[in-house]
Amino acid sequence: MLEKIFEGGLWHSRFIVILAVIFGLVGSIVLFVVASMDIFAVASYAFNTISTGAHPEHFHEDIVSGIIGAVDLYLIAVVMLLFAFGIYELFISKIDAAEDSNEQNGSTILAIHSLDQLKDKIAKVIIMVLVVSFFQKVLHTNFTTPLEMLYFAFSITALSVGLYFLGKVGKH
Repeated sequence: MLEKIFEGGLWHSRFIVILAVIFGLVGSIVLFVVASMDIFAVASYAFNTISTGAHPEHFHEDIVSGIIGAVDLYLIAVVMLLFAFGIYELFISKIDAAEDSNEQNGSTILAIHSLDQLKDKIAKVIIMVLVVSFFQKVLHTNFTTPLEMLYFAFSITALSVGLYFLGKVGKH
């Protein structure tokens, strides 16, 4: 009897992950809103600058950097969303609405069946966040020597090779 009570309590303790689900969703929503506000700020800056006829020295880099920063936040928001959906499906219950939607349109982007599958999806998005962050940093880098340009070329090659192999992971 004591074993049954203990096992029941242990099984029901899995519901503590609902905190991770709720705050993962809240974090995702906050990041989506902040990224959208960043895009709006960049668009306002661009339109105001264009309308005044001014053309600051790093105008294009500033705009592209701001948009890439917002894309970075969107990708992190997607990581949080994947995390929340995955943890819920693994520990609490399958999401019926998602399964019905998957049957209708064939999408399995949010279907998580194991912890390894969740880690793989999150890892791929995190790698894309790192690639986008790298691109954003490169925009503001001044290359002054041929060796720096060579390092830049090697880093682009390494990113390309890494993304190629990342695309191969999980495919049969």
